[in-house]
Amino acid sequence: MEWRQVELFSITSTTEVLQGVDYAIYLIHSMSASTRLNQGSFQDTDLLLADNFARAAAANGVKQILYLGGILPKEIGEEKISIHLRSRLEVEEVLSSKGTPVTSLRAGIIVGPGGSSFEMIHNLIEKLPILVCPQWTLSKTQSISLKDTLQIMDVCLGNQKVYHKSIEIGAPEILTYKEMLEKTAHAMGKKRWIFSVPVFSVGLSKLWVSYFGKTPSKLVSPLVESLKHTLTVSEELAFKQEKIVYLSFDQSVKEALDPDNKLPELPKFKREASTKNTVRSIQRLPNTRHRSALWVANRYKVWLPTFFSFLINAKENRSGDIGFYLLWSSKPMLQLTWIPDRSDMKRQLFYITGGWLVKRFDYGWLEFREVMGGKYMISAIHEFVPRLPWFIYVSTQAKLHLWVMHRFRRYLEKYKFDL
Repeated sequence: MEWRQVELFSITSTTEVLQGVDYAIYLIHSMSASTRLNQGSFQDTDLLLADNFARAAAANGVKQILYLGGILPKEIGEEKISIHLRSRLEVEEVLSSKGTPVTSLRAGIIVGPGGSSFEMIHNLIEKLPILVCPQWTLSKTQSISLKDTLQIMDVCLGNQKVYHKSIEIGAPEILTYKEMLEKTAHAMGKKRWIFSVPVFSVGLSKLWVSYFGKTPSKLVSPLVESLKHTLTVSEELAFKQEKIVYLSFDQSVKEALDPDNKLPELPKFKREASTKNTVRSIQRLPNTRHRSALWVANRYKVWLPTFFSFLINAKENRSGDIGFYLLWSSKPMLQLTWIPDRSDMKRQLFYITGGWLVKRFDYGWLEFREVMGGKYMISAIHEFVPRLPWFIYVSTQAKLHLWVMHRFRRYLEKYKFDL
């Protein structure tokens, strides 16, 4: 086994790390923050990362991407699916967008050591003698053991019969989340009183699960939204392989709780601390007119000083570098250097190379890129290191940036009707 370290937010780094790779297993989920301040939703971040990976896989001629996503509800339309599951489907589509064959395995709760969903269940049983469960705990689903998941992944890897296919995986046993809690309590040898009530709001249950499940609220919130759906395997998308003998939920829990079933050691770099006081800000912008990233980047350079004409001036040289200045100042607040060899019509890249609002000039970049065939445009600042003291920055400059991007979004939305 060879470990490779990658900065997935960087196309260059992702392209380099996939060199010599035949098959890639994509397990990325961005619910946890990657910098001290993350401005942007997990679904927009996942969209960006999947686009990076799809580009890098295509550039390296990767033969197959094996993606682990989520089972989709069957009883409602896509527009009513929870944000979490809709994002999982979106990632599936983006990974396929650059031509690399994708096999998507859609799973519900994967029961195994270290699994975030099962850890929440385990911690709730461990902490609470009485569990007053909301209505969504009566929703039905099909879990699957980590062991069976790995077996199915092994069957699919390099198997051309499953290229360009979406497959739903789960043990035959259909259970409610309440029944899972009861079975987990039994396996742990805990006597617990578990009952459901119809008046427990989704918002309150998020707080309840986050606090007692010992899980960050940013992770719990989208998961709980998804659990209100019935997530069972459909016959037409079910994985069909007679050699797989599925573990029952009871057996899966026993395997997960077995102290001898430990996760493998992570590489040293996984435990290393990242750069302090860094900022990432990702916003999804409308692109109804299917404009190019070059057009949007150029509009932003014109729009920003025009919108703040009472305060800001912009100066651009022939190389495409641009500085933003306060009207009474000769020093730029922010200096951006255009990188032509890494930019094209669909992506425009600028390094953050100066300005009195910036602490590090060799770190951080701004980009505009189109995703999903031009359906959306992404604006993103990566690894920005502010010069202002942190508590002042998050209360002023960070909030101002979000407001500015919101206004730019409104400008793009209005622009499509003015043409």
